[in-house]
Amino acid sequence: MLRRRPLAAVAGLGLRPAEIEPDAPSAGARVRLRVLDRADREEFLALARESRQLHRPWTYPPERADQFDDLFARSRRDDFVCLLSVTVDGDAIAGVFTVSQIVRGAFQSAYLGYYASAAYARQGLMREAMEQVLDHAFGPLALHRLEANIQPGNGPSIALARGAGFRLEGFSPRYLLIGGQWRDHERYAITVDERMAQKSPS
Repeated sequence: MLRRRPLAAVAGLGLRPAEIEPDAPSAGARVRLRVLDRADREEFLALARESRQLHRPWTYPPERADQFDDLFARSRRDDFVCLLSVTVDGDAIAGVFTVSQIVRGAFQSAYLGYYASAAYARQGLMREAMEQVLDHAFGPLALHRLEANIQPGNGPSIALARGAGFRLEGFSPRYLLIGGQWRDHERYAITVDERMAQKSPS
């Protein structure tokens, strides 16, 4: 069950997003979430290199040590967290989720990005992990809204977002610089109220 945590409770903890560990998954889960650690560098970079054909042209994860170090540094800021989806039985990285540009105040919103490991693709693991990410974002992180910007041709990412309850809000031409090109994106979003309605027994 999604436990909506008041923002005041989160602020009172005095913790950065990376210091708030995700809850343990329910029984039978194949993956669980944990926060990116510096020790993940080699496995993360290997995943990015081995998954290049799956990721491009949609996303360009860090493939060099200095790029990983930049990601890790960002993941320790107040406005960013990088969550790894790891297998329950082996702790291998199956997917990566970033909650970025976290804005508090009257907005309480952030952007969600994600990509899978090619070794674990098409097994439904990203869908399992997405459910946990949303519970973490709308529970412990106390966000009100998440937005996922996806290129129109990226069918698997769109299906993942739609399957998790994201709705299409609009289209933005030449919206983000990806792989050296300004690319069109569709904007998908979900609010905590929509998420809670999904999980309601009724």
